[in-house]
Parts: sequence; structure tokens; C-alpha cells
Amino acid sequence: MTPQQYVQEKAASSGSSFYYAFLFLPPERRAAITAFYAFCREVDDVVDDMVEPSVAATKLAWWQQEVARAYAGQPSHPVMQALMPLASTYGIRAEHLQAVVQGCQTDLEQNRFLDFANLAQYCHLVAGVVGEVAASIFGQTDPQTTRYAHRLGLAMQLTNIIRDVGDDARRGRIYLPIDELQRFDVKAHELLMRQSPWGYSERFQALMQFQAERARTLFAEALALLPEADRAAQRPGLMMANIYRALLDEIERGGFQVLHQRISLTPLRKLWIAARTQWRGR
Repeated sequence: MTPQQYVQEKAASSGSSFYYAFLFLPPERRAAITAFYAFCREVDDVVDDMVEPSVAATKLAWWQQEVARAYAGQPSHPVMQALMPLASTYGIRAEHLQAVVQGCQTDLEQNRFLDFANLAQYCHLVAGVVGEVAASIFGQTDPQTTRYAHRLGLAMQLTNIIRDVGDDARRGRIYLPIDELQRFDVKAHELLMRQSPWGYSERFQALMQFQAERARTLFAEALALLPEADRAAQRPGLMMANIYRALLDEIERGGFQVLHQRISLTPLRKLWIAARTQWRGR
């Protein structure tokens, strides 16, 4: 299997909404974003598949070293072998990749966030930086687009957090800020139990509605920040934004039933939203 085949398989098998946006890119840009996304998946999987924290920490340290080796001209992993020939063309720097690894290290070291400011810093590493790189690959020409990309990354990551409350609780993680749990009188142990009788209480519903409204505000702010000059080039990002906003709507319509299940859109619906965005341009 070639490095290019490896990253393609990694991206396609993830089932991510991102993959559907990649399909509409020209070949070289599609190759770059696919390799970058495969890198993000490899690093994220270290934490998601973790059995022993010390082993996961060792693997993340290896990835830090691999990034350094790759930018010194000696990539050994197929993801880095696929990514490096395109990195300079699209402005993908070592510090971008190291930030993603740092974000995953945060997952190992921290499973609670005191307030939204702390959560936003984590989101910057695992989503904002990813958005910045993606915008560059898609064809950014205006510096303002970086602000759009970071805001959009934050909005999408908050949507992920809303969707994954139950999955994260199963792993002992709570990404919803502690001060906001307190504000809505939702106890951490109630989330961790996931299927306790209190379940989807009015308190929980109010907390989740607050999270959803903040995510929607951030989506609107991101789209307002996108310069007109870059709107056509950033269409793949708009596809992802529309897919994520549809997911958020689906979660809300279902009453935020996220503790016992992982709500998702069908592949056909994601593809339809991506195609509609391509056609409409927004």
C-alpha cells in the first residue's frame, strides 16, 4: 500500500463529515487535505483507543518526534510520507502538527475544564489550528480568512462536544465547562452515569440548549468573518459548516438525547448537503 492509498483509506473509513467536502476539491488540494486529515485521525486515535495512559503518552511523544523527523527530511510513517511533499505548497508548518499533538496530550492530562475560556484554548489546538490549515489548503488569499477558520473550527468542535456527551462520559471525560454545569445544577456524576433515572431532566435540557445556542452563534460569526474574495475557494469549509449545523439541528429536534446514543447524519444526507453547498455557493 502506498502512502497515498494509506491516507485515502484512513480518511474514507473514518466516516467523518470532512470526507464529503474533500470530494469536491481538485486532485492536489484533495491529496493535501486528505493527508493532513489522516494525520489528525492518527493522533486522535491514540487517545480515543487508549487502554493505558502511559502507552498513549509514549505514542504521542513518538508522533512529536516523527513530525520533527519529517520536517528534517526523514518521514517514516506513511501519513507523513504522503503529507510532506505537499506541506510547503500549502503552508503546513511543523508547529501546526505539533499543536494537534499537544491538543491530544491535553486529553490525556485533563478530563474536566473549569470554564469556557479553558475549553476554548483546548478547542484552538484540536480544531482552530485544523481549520487554519484547511483554509490554507482550500486556497486562502485574505488574512481575514484565518479568523473565520478559527471561529468555524470552534463552532464545529462545540458541536462535536454536544454530540459526544455520552461517549465522552463513558471514557470518564466531561468537556462541558464545570462552571456551566453548576449554573444549570447538573452534577458531573449524573453525566458519568449516562442512563440513570434522572436522565434527560429539564436541567440537562437547559444546559444543552445553552451549548447549542452558543455553537450557532459561533457558526454565524464565522460565516460573517469570511471575506467575499475567499468565499468560492472556502466552499469545502462551508460544506462542513452546513453539515455540522444540520447535525446540531438534528440533535436539538431529538431533545438532546445524547447520553445513551451518538446521533449522526446518514452518508447520503451529508453528501446531499455538500453537493447543495457546492451548487448554491453558501
